Amino acid sequence: MSDILTQLQESMDLLCTMFIAGLYYVERHHDLEQFGPNDKIPDLKADQPKEVDTLDPQTFKDGQAEIARDIIVQAQRIEYLVSELPGLQNSERDQLKIISGLEEEIAGLEAQRLEAVRERDEVFGQLDALVQSLQRP
Repeated sequence: MSDILTQLQESMDLLCTMFIAGLYYVERHHDLEQFGPNDKIPDLKADQPKEVDTLDPQTFKDGQAEIARDIIVQAQRIEYLVSELPGLQNSERDQLKIISGLEEEIAGLEAQRLEAVRERDEVFGQLDALVQSLQRP
């Protein structure tokens, strides 16, 4: 499972794709109607590709409703992912306190690491002296 930001980006991409698919559906399957007295519906010959593949009104409305439901569900998923992002429950001051505490914890751990490195070097020095003393007979 990917992190929340990746999921959010993928969900936004999918939502955009759904919008485009919805626009294509409406543009491709709408009824051929005149909106004004000067509008003309072109006569399509049998050998020409159809620009509009009209559907019966109920099928068209059902398709629109399905696309709308899918878009709503995807938008709700995006809202959920946004609500799960860290830091939304904390004010900026609280977040700065958390960061300060983490910085102090890191400083303490770094001091422990340096102490462990010093001890390691000391033990290596003792081990080296012991190995050299064994080689001198």
